[in-house]
Amino acid sequence: MIKDIDIARSSKMLPIEDIAKKLSINKDDLETYGKYKAKLPLSLIDEKKVNKNKLILVTAITPTPAGEGKTTTSIGLAQGMNKLGYQTTVVLREPSLGPVFGIKGGAAGGGYAQVIPMEDINLHFTGDLSAIEKAHNLLAALIDNNLQSKTRNLGLDARTVKWKRVMDMNERSLRDIVIGLGGETQGIPRETGFDITAASEIMAILCLAKDIEDLKEKLGNIFIGFTFNRKPIYARDLKANGAMAVLLKDAIKPNLVQTLENTPAIIHGGPFANIAQGTNSLIATKMGLSLSEFVVTEAGFASELGAEKFFDIKSQYGNLTPNAAVLVATIRALKYHGGVSLKDLEKSNPEAVRKGLANLDKHLENLQHFNFKPVVAINKFSSDTVDEIAVITEYLTEKQIKYALNDSWAKGGEGALELAQIVADTANACNTCFRPLYDFNWSIEKKIETIAIKLYGAASVEYSLKARNDLKVIAELGLDKLPVCIAKTQKSLSDKPTLKNRPSGFIVNIREIEIAAGAGFVVPIAGEIMRMPGLPEVPSSEFIDIDKNGNISGLF
Repeated sequence: MIKDIDIARSSKMLPIEDIAKKLSINKDDLETYGKYKAKLPLSLIDEKKVNKNKLILVTAITPTPAGEGKTTTSIGLAQGMNKLGYQTTVVLREPSLGPVFGIKGGAAGGGYAQVIPMEDINLHFTGDLSAIEKAHNLLAALIDNNLQSKTRNLGLDARTVKWKRVMDMNERSLRDIVIGLGGETQGIPRETGFDITAASEIMAILCLAKDIEDLKEKLGNIFIGFTFNRKPIYARDLKANGAMAVLLKDAIKPNLVQTLENTPAIIHGGPFANIAQGTNSLIATKMGLSLSEFVVTEAGFASELGAEKFFDIKSQYGNLTPNAAVLVATIRALKYHGGVSLKDLEKSNPEAVRKGLANLDKHLENLQHFNFKPVVAINKFSSDTVDEIAVITEYLTEKQIKYALNDSWAKGGEGALELAQIVADTANACNTCFRPLYDFNWSIEKKIETIAIKLYGAASVEYSLKARNDLKVIAELGLDKLPVCIAKTQKSLSDKPTLKNRPSGFIVNIREIEIAAGAGFVVPIAGEIMRMPGLPEVPSSEFIDIDKNGNISGLF
């Protein structure tokens, strides 16, 4: 089978100026990074067009180790819509180096539905994640510098500081560390650690900022901790936000690239959906809506994670009005949720597909909570059999759910034409259908419980003593009207990764609630969540190499 990287390398890329022309962007407005990448100035955003044009969200059923192809579907759908004459831009997140060198090996789509240049996109790209890392670590350095200072010390109690450092790599040994050892000139000894850059609050802030001024304000609102006298300290008290914004002056601008079929693609930001909001930047989405009639975008993981946060946080903050929701499902994933082991997914098993439909049904229900009539994209794999496909198509027909087979991995936009027409018709029929799940003015507990019961299918929510104390602190700081961004496992609708398919009767356990005042939300932690992943036993990095001519291999 031909590899993704070989398909990408054999494609005909157009100069980025030609891609910009498709969006009526003047060459002088581009900040080019070589021949095939460019940053776009924020001045191109036109708020009058943002809600006039159509926004399509691609989400998925509960992810499995087999992979569902949400990014591939998003790219293929955009290519298909352009083939039908609908001016469409795909807007996606930037890959993190951690998963690229860890498990995934690449995150730019697949087959004939990829964004290119895929090597650049998967690696350093235009340096956005590096800038986010530096801005985050500047604040960490300023915090420790203030703790050390004898003349400008704010009286910050180091025990209340939760701000760690970040790096864009999987490194489990840095999760929990002690710093400041070596004597009084080396700093104040304390426990801290590292998170992965995609889990940084700076990433979340960048992806929700409206412009550079809003970015500075949000950076200044980052909560650091309390003084010994219980006074809250924010990044602005350290005069940190101006310098942090300087480091992000280019990173705030979205990146323009292209797909294999030369469809415009805007790629910007990359927060994880099991921790943060899991969608590309608000600026990138609005840029796409300012420049094209349709925007196809995706949210990380499944409907109860990335999609919920896209609708309840990003859309409400950005005054976005999404017009259609596409739910990606695969025969392989349905079999997995139906009880088939990973090694047996290639074998035909219609009965397991039928059992796995319970998971699909819950995600359809979730999207209906936001007042959408979802379209199901059955992402096709060569191992799918006619009998297995019949199980899902008969089920969707009976439920009067629109669907189409998506074969864009093998055929590009041509393989997504039916899906593209259905999605375009659905989006055109919806002007004001979107309805958020909750109101920001509700209590934190009501917001958490609404998500857990309606979207996860939980029986109830329980709070640890620490979480109860966190609720008091949040109220004390006047942050109880912020939205909630629940951090939980992506492997299950519940907060327990071992509960597959559609579990019921479970209790969601909130063990603590973190404050992300800069990003503008609080983060209830449900179950065990890892902010710094570790490498697998056989990391993808073992297969990645470069030859004497600069050709990269192993990104797949």
